[in-house]
Amino acid sequence: MERWRGLLRVPLHADSRDFYQVAASLCLSLSSNSLTVPSINAIFFTGDRVMGTGNPVIERLSNLQNIADIMVSKIGGSVNAWVIEASVFNGPFAVYKDFIPSVNQWGEPKSYDPTGFPASWSTVSLLSNCLRESAATHKQNIPSLASISGLQFYRPKTLVFGFSKGGTVVNQLVAELGLAKSRSMQDRIQIEDELQQIIPCTKEDFLDSIAEIHYVDVGLNSVGAYITDGHSVEKLTEHLEQAEGDKGLRFVLHGTPRQWCDTNRSWIRNEKDKLFHLLKSVTQRSGGKLQVCERFYLADRRPDLQMHFEIIEKLDIS
Repeated sequence: MERWRGLLRVPLHADSRDFYQVAASLCLSLSSNSLTVPSINAIFFTGDRVMGTGNPVIERLSNLQNIADIMVSKIGGSVNAWVIEASVFNGPFAVYKDFIPSVNQWGEPKSYDPTGFPASWSTVSLLSNCLRESAATHKQNIPSLASISGLQFYRPKTLVFGFSKGGTVVNQLVAELGLAKSRSMQDRIQIEDELQQIIPCTKEDFLDSIAEIHYVDVGLNSVGAYITDGHSVEKLTEHLEQAEGDKGLRFVLHGTPRQWCDTNRSWIRNEKDKLFHLLKSVTQRSGGKLQVCERFYLADRRPDLQMHFEIIEKLDIS
């Protein structure tokens, strides 16, 4: 399957003064070179910027387009990969203020409040604007949305990845999932326009499409790297119990010694363990709809910054 690859600069809404950098890798139909409906949307939220290291590994794995290509290589050809960078940086610090309204000037969250569904609304708005921006300004490089091929009566499932501080967005989405109402099968097959075939176009559809959540070496200089609210996990379990059919949700916690063995930030390991045990405690009650596992990488090496980025390339998402 051929692909369209590009780096987009997109506002969240028409009146926004802040722009997001989003690397996209979209699948095309071999026969018509038109956009086709993916089976999976992989959405990857990045963390703080690391500049001036002179390390070629870190430089390569900090590149948004390279990350998108890695996601495609791991998941398969029928995937649309989206790599999202925060719109605001305070020096090197990513500030996902549209996704998590409680963040401070350093991008550290005070809480994960699902009221108003800010993370899911922002994700849907951003991806919709990415597709429209591509069609409007890259006509020589990407086919028109009007030429979408492969109409299917289901929507793609979504895999969400939060890397480093990008894990805060994942935490917010988990909190919002607990309040989401599961969509009926009839609702899910109502495809209203071409855009809706490629990505979920409402926050309800987006949350309902999430099949996997991956924490990728997340960490903060404050508490809140992982969500540890038992109430949010309970609400998430109730959401899955009410879902139709075999809809499930898989959590994978990926880590390296850089984060999980940092004695100066011991709360990262403690929060990871607490979330893992909270999820594990409800897996049986969910009837198998909720699954969780953890994967530790580069365990035989001393913690360093390079391994923090190397994990992106070594991710086991099977």
